[in-house]
Amino acid sequence: MQFSDKDIYEAVKYHLPAVNEYVQSHGGAIRLLGVKDGRVYIALTGACHGCSMSLMTTKMVVQKKLRELIHPELIVVNVDGTPENIPPEDLYKEELASEEEKEGVLEKIKSFFQGR
Repeated sequence: MQFSDKDIYEAVKYHLPAVNEYVQSHGGAIRLLGVKDGRVYIALTGACHGCSMSLMTTKMVVQKKLRELIHPELIVVNVDGTPENIPPEDLYKEELASEEEKEGVLEKIKSFFQGR
């Protein structure tokens, strides 16, 4: 696949809300964990976590739709606690904001509302 892990991550993040609608209709949600070498690692949460149909949901709903929207060779792995579905330690995932960055954003928001 000619795309970087970051490119795939951003594309999945963008399209995930549309894919998530089906899972939400069954009382669950999809959490994007990261990407490594064209493999997208997700976690099914809510009612879908641990469901006997979670493999079918991952392959026939999530993977099928993401392949249509992003790339036909995309592989989606549901991290469900089984040894074969453990994500690699070096997968690409969104960087979390540092405490300083969070505090800076909070200060901007506070000053905005105080100025009203």
